Amino acid sequence: MRVSLSWLREHVDTPAELDADGLEKALVKVGLEVEELVDAGATVTGPLLVGRVESIEELQGLKKPIRYCLVDVGGEQPQGIICGARNFAEGDLVVVALPGAVLPGGFAIAARKTYGHISNGMICSGRELGVSDDHEGIIVLPPDTAKPGDEARPIVGLDDVVVDINVTPDRGYCFSVRGIARELSHSLGGAYRDPVAAVVPLEGDGTEAYPIEVLDSIACDRFTAVAVRGVDPAAATPQWIKNRLATAGIRAISLPVDITNYVMIEMGQPMHAWDLGQLTGPLVVRRARAGEKLTTLDGVTRGLDPEDIVIADATGVVSLAAVMGGTTTEVSPATVDVLFEAAHWEPRSVARTIRRHKLPSEAGKRYERGVDPQITAAACARAAALLAEHGGGTVSAGVTDVYAVVPPEPITMSVTRPSELAGVDYPAGRVLEILAMIGTQVVAAGDTLTVTPPSWRHDLNDPADLAEEVLRLDGYDRIPSVLPIAPPGRGLTATQRRRRTVGRALADAGYVETLCYPFVGAAALDALRLPEDDPRRAAVLLRNPLSDEEPQLRTTLLPPLLAALRRNLGRGLRDLALFEIGLVFLPGGPLRVAPAAGNDGPPSTEELAAVDELLPHQPWHVATVIAGDAEPAGWWGGGRPADWADAVESARAVAAAAGVELTVRAAAQAPWHPGRCAALLVGDTVVGHAGELHPAVCADLDLPRRTVAMELDLDAVPIPPVSIAPRLSSFPAALIDVALVVDAATPAAEVETALAEGAGELLESVRLFDVYSGQQLGEGRKSLAYKLTLRAADRTLTGEEALAARDAAVAVAADRLGAVLRGA
Repeated sequence: MRVSLSWLREHVDTPAELDADGLEKALVKVGLEVEELVDAGATVTGPLLVGRVESIEELQGLKKPIRYCLVDVGGEQPQGIICGARNFAEGDLVVVALPGAVLPGGFAIAARKTYGHISNGMICSGRELGVSDDHEGIIVLPPDTAKPGDEARPIVGLDDVVVDINVTPDRGYCFSVRGIARELSHSLGGAYRDPVAAVVPLEGDGTEAYPIEVLDSIACDRFTAVAVRGVDPAAATPQWIKNRLATAGIRAISLPVDITNYVMIEMGQPMHAWDLGQLTGPLVVRRARAGEKLTTLDGVTRGLDPEDIVIADATGVVSLAAVMGGTTTEVSPATVDVLFEAAHWEPRSVARTIRRHKLPSEAGKRYERGVDPQITAAACARAAALLAEHGGGTVSAGVTDVYAVVPPEPITMSVTRPSELAGVDYPAGRVLEILAMIGTQVVAAGDTLTVTPPSWRHDLNDPADLAEEVLRLDGYDRIPSVLPIAPPGRGLTATQRRRRTVGRALADAGYVETLCYPFVGAAALDALRLPEDDPRRAAVLLRNPLSDEEPQLRTTLLPPLLAALRRNLGRGLRDLALFEIGLVFLPGGPLRVAPAAGNDGPPSTEELAAVDELLPHQPWHVATVIAGDAEPAGWWGGGRPADWADAVESARAVAAAAGVELTVRAAAQAPWHPGRCAALLVGDTVVGHAGELHPAVCADLDLPRRTVAMELDLDAVPIPPVSIAPRLSSFPAALIDVALVVDAATPAAEVETALAEGAGELLESVRLFDVYSGQQLGEGRKSLAYKLTLRAADRTLTGEEALAARDAAVAVAADRLGAVLRGA
C-alpha cells in the first residue's frame, strides 16, 4: 500500500517537522512494516518550473513528428525546447526541467543542439519525473494552476514523502488512507479525522437507484448503489486525483473509474462503476451456474465455477463479484449515466475465486482480507459527489441499500489479561483508553470487560487479540526482554534414549538415516502388493494434502523409504543402506472433529486429554532397506550382495540396542518374498518382519532385484528394566565347536536356544558359523556348526567340565529337536 504523507496529513495532525525518518519510526512503532520510503523531493534536483507554451513550430523532413517550442518559464526570454509529444497546444501550462536539473535515474538536463535547434531543457512526462507510469504524452497542467516560472514540485507531488507499507493479512483495514491515518494518530497522538465521517450522507427519497436482488446473503450481506446521470463523457480526471492514484500505483483510466479507485484508496471500500445504459433488468447477486462464461475487463473469457459469486442482469453474468467486472457493462467514452456500486463480500469466497481464476486485483486484495461493511453508503455518496463535481452529472434521488450485516460478537476479557500476557503492569484505565482508541465499545463490570470490536477490525475475535492491541499501542518497546529461566528437567525419557541408541547402532552398522515425508497414496500401497483387507490400507486421510497423489498419512515406513532409495539409485548410487525411525499413523476408527478451544490461556488437562483421544495411534517404527552389495568387491576379493540375512541382522542390531532378545522365524507377509521373509518376535509377540522384497514389488517400484527391507514396531518392544552389569571373569575361556545335524526345516534360532539352555551358567556366548547340506547328510537334512564360549567366574574350567557342558547342551538339542552330533 503506497500513500503520500500529504494525503495522510489531511486526516491526522502530525508535527510540522515530521520527515521521512520520523514517519517510518512512527509506523513501525504501531507494528506496520515499512517496505520503502521515498522522499520525492530528493529524486529531482535543479530547476523544475512551470512553463507556458508560447509557440509551436512543426519541424519538417524528419522520420517522426518533432516540435520546436518556445516556452515562457518566467525569464526575460522564452526558452526554445525540442519536444516529440503531441498532446499539448499553444497556451498550455507544462512542467519544464531546465539545464542543470537531474531527473530520476541520474538523467542530467543540459542545453544541446538537436534537429538544427538549441534545446534549453525538457518538457517532462509523468514517467520522466517518476510521479506516474504515463509516457504517452507530457504533463499538461490545468489552466490557472500556476503562472510561468513557479516551482513545479508542489504541483506534481514532488515535495512529498511516499511510504510503501506491507500490509499483513490480519491488518486489511490498513489498505486505505483511512486505516493508515488512524494508526499514525495512535502512534503520534495527533487528532484523527475519519474520511467517512466527513462525507455528507445521501438521504434518498425512498426509491431505488436501481433494482438489486441478493440471492445469497451470506456471500453478500450488503449491497449499496447510487446513480449519477448526465455525466459529461469528455470530463477529465483532476490532476490531483491522477497524482494520488499514480502514487498508489494505479493507472488513470477515465473519470468514473478513477473516482472508484480513489475512494477505494481513501476509505478502503472497493467500488465498481456500471454503464446504466448497458444494464438490462435488475441486478441479481447469486452463485454462477454450470456452463456460464464471462469476458472480464482484461479481455479474457472465463469459464465460471458454481462456487463463484457473480452479478447478473437479464442478459446473463455481467461481473465476477468482488474481483473484476465484465466488458459488456463497463464505463466507456460514451457513458453518460453511471451506477456506482459498493458492496461487502464474504472474504473466503472472494479468496477462492481469485485463486481459482488466477485473477488478483486491488479490489480482491482488500475483500479477501475483510472490509468495513458499514461504509458502503458513505463510499457511494463520496463517489457520487466527486463525479457530480468534476463530471457535471446529477445525483439521482434514489438509493439502493440491501442490508443483512450480522453485528460482531462481543468478547469477554479480564482487564488484567494484557498484564498477565506481557508481564508488564497495565493499569485498568490505560487498558480502557487503548480499547476505546481502536474503536471498540467497552462495558466494564468490575474486572470483566465486554468488548464489541469495530466493524473494520475483523481480526479481533478473542481476548488474546484485544490483549495484543493493548501491548502494541502501549509500545512493544516497554516490554522488557527477559530470558526466562528454564525449569529443571529429568533429561531424556526412556523411549527417547532408546530411539537415539537404536539410531546410533544402525549408523555404526553402516546405514544412513533419512527423514521422509509421512504422506502416501493408494498407488504406493498397491505397489507393495498389500491385500485389500490388510490393516495397513486403513489410513488417515488429510483434508488439505500437499499433493493430491499422496492424501494419506503412512501406516508403514516402507513406501517413503523405498522412494528415497529409488531416488538415490536414480542419481547414480549403487550400494545403499538406508534407515528411518519415524511415526506411523494408525486410525482407531472414524475421526471426530476436535472441540473448539479459545486462546485466552493454556488449555486445561481435560481439554488436552479430549484432543488426545481424537488423534490416531502413532507408534514409532524403525525400518531399513538395502540394495546392492553388503560387502564391496576390491583387491581383497569379490564382494557379497545383500540378502535376506542382512535385513534380519539389522533387526538384531535394533534389538541389541534396545536391550531385548529377538527371535526369528519363517513367515509370509507382503511386501516380502514368501520364501525369504522372517517374522521378528520379542517373546511371543510379533514386532516386525524382515527379508527380501517380492520380485513384483521391486519391478513396480523400479528397484533392483533382491532388494531387502526390515520394519519393526519400536513401541511394541518392551523397555527392559535397569540391569546390573555382569561381573567380568579374569579366567580364560574354553572354546568348543559343535556341529549338529537337524531337519532342514528346523530354524537355527531354535537350535541355538536349546544349546544355551543345556550349557547352563557356564555358557558365555554361542555363535553359528557354518551351515552345510549335501548328499552325505541325506535328503532334507542340514548341518549347523556353532562355536560355544564357556567360562567360569571363579576358576579355570577343566576339560572335563567343558565337555560336560557341551554334552548337556547337545542332549537338550537332541531331546527337543532331534539333533544328532555330526560324526558321532
